[in-house]
Amino acid sequence: MAITHRYDVLVVGAGGSGLMAALYAAKNKNVSVAVISKLYPTRSHTGAAQGGVGAALGNVSEDHWEWHMFDTIKGGDYLTDQDAAEVFSKDVIEAVYELEHMGLPFSRLPNGKIAQRKFGGHTREFGKAPVERACYAVDRTGHMILQTLYQQNVKEGTMFFNEFQVLDLIIEEGVCRGVVAYELKSGELHVFHAKSVVLAAGGYGRVFKITSNALSLTGDLMSIYYRKGLPLEDLEFYQFHPTGIAKLGILITEGARGEGGILRNNSGERFMERYAPTIKDLAPRDMVSRAIINEIREGRGIGREKDAIFLDLTHLPKEIIEGRLPDITDFSRTYLGIDPVTELVPIQPTAHYAMGGVPTTIDGEAIADDAGTTVRGLYAAGEVACVSLHGANRLGTNSLGDLIVFGRRAGVAAAKYAASAEFEEMPADAARDSNTLIERLKSGNGKENTANIRKELQSSMMDNVGIFRTGADMERQVQIVKELQARYKLVSVTDTGSKYNTELIEALELGFLLDIAEGMTASALNRKESRGAHDRADFPDRNDKEWLKHTMVYRKSEGNVQIGYKKVVLGKFEPKARVY
Repeated sequence: MAITHRYDVLVVGAGGSGLMAALYAAKNKNVSVAVISKLYPTRSHTGAAQGGVGAALGNVSEDHWEWHMFDTIKGGDYLTDQDAAEVFSKDVIEAVYELEHMGLPFSRLPNGKIAQRKFGGHTREFGKAPVERACYAVDRTGHMILQTLYQQNVKEGTMFFNEFQVLDLIIEEGVCRGVVAYELKSGELHVFHAKSVVLAAGGYGRVFKITSNALSLTGDLMSIYYRKGLPLEDLEFYQFHPTGIAKLGILITEGARGEGGILRNNSGERFMERYAPTIKDLAPRDMVSRAIINEIREGRGIGREKDAIFLDLTHLPKEIIEGRLPDITDFSRTYLGIDPVTELVPIQPTAHYAMGGVPTTIDGEAIADDAGTTVRGLYAAGEVACVSLHGANRLGTNSLGDLIVFGRRAGVAAAKYAASAEFEEMPADAARDSNTLIERLKSGNGKENTANIRKELQSSMMDNVGIFRTGADMERQVQIVKELQARYKLVSVTDTGSKYNTELIEALELGFLLDIAEGMTASALNRKESRGAHDRADFPDRNDKEWLKHTMVYRKSEGNVQIGYKKVVLGKFEPKARVY
């Protein structure tokens, strides 16, 4: 028998977007608020974000929100919804000051104002030159955001359920009524009845072999939404960050290049001068990642396998490297045995960020179909969501901005809805499907192993749906995913215990990853153009006439995928070629 709880607003996920949503929901004193988290909140993946929050404060040089809006749209290769970009570029300025007033310890300029530095794709005067826009706390900005928002939630009395794995969304007749979650500590199922639910559970980078994402980022809530026959938007667009530590994928912030770091090939050439003559190493991430892979493919890579290139910080003063980039300095010394003050750091692109996810309105309402119908009482924010701020390629720093702007909007909207709504009746057997899923994995006698299937999935997705794509490779991946899904049905766990059964959790997560791989591969194979992070060698040009539209992928049954489309919201900035 499942344990039951009842809250007006329920937030799933305790990263930046979840904590922001919970905080602003809790400010509405007419509602009760709870957060369900897979991890202890301050271990959430937002804490790994290093570089900063982009906001046009103009503390170092002249800046305007319109310039930030333009950079966001251009960086997204014009697939960005321009209403979302306008709301974001305006609201993020206020949101940064709010964080400052909450006590977030931003780095400071000599005059006491919030420090700002250059970042990839951020320009002044609509692309004329780089601008200092990233507000940062050395290279621990995400960590500071998590700590600050968690403290504020404790102050507001938000209830936390930590180390709970959500297994199901209860949606009936177009209304979300709550969730079902598995408690790691006890092995018991809990049913959470709610008037409104905010999904804020992060991305799915663990579908790839080399990734900057935490082990916990397995697309759980995207998968659960998709299993309901509801759409996921723009899954084909996945960003590879140019500078992950070679082989490991651990992120080296773009702030390193914002401080003056240079990318060099095996001859020492600053090769980005050939690919982006105006802003060079600070071009958008998709362009820099492709440039690095191109250098490697043409024989200019470094290392034993010639599959990486160098990040050069040695020309910068030691106090800049150690003072403004302390974490990456430590990472280099710890994991590579390399001192970036005096030595070049080997890097390679790493799977980093999902532009696609649960489609939402600008207030975070979850969208159920191509026509824009919403699921009543269900909201989403952060990387799990797709308000389409990021379009085909997220601009650096806009992820943290997204969390605080759209996390806040979703929290406010969810609380407003809950304050006037009644609790919808929860089905008596709400936990049945979750219980069946767990029992199948525990009681089965299948011979397949979770780790083996996961390894094959991650390697094949990296090879076939990675930075460069072809139709033939992705058709092959469709079949690989189907074969892995069939093998997954034969997976069983050897640990049948109840307390902290990590083998069971990993098996559940593999099922989520396979769903995401299915939807992502189908979406990428369907889009016959190159745009932003989606680069097809067999369709090398961007095609606005046929493909200036959002993909909506639906699961009709396992292996049976349906593609729909949603219009891009255009505005003052007409699509043009991206030249840097």
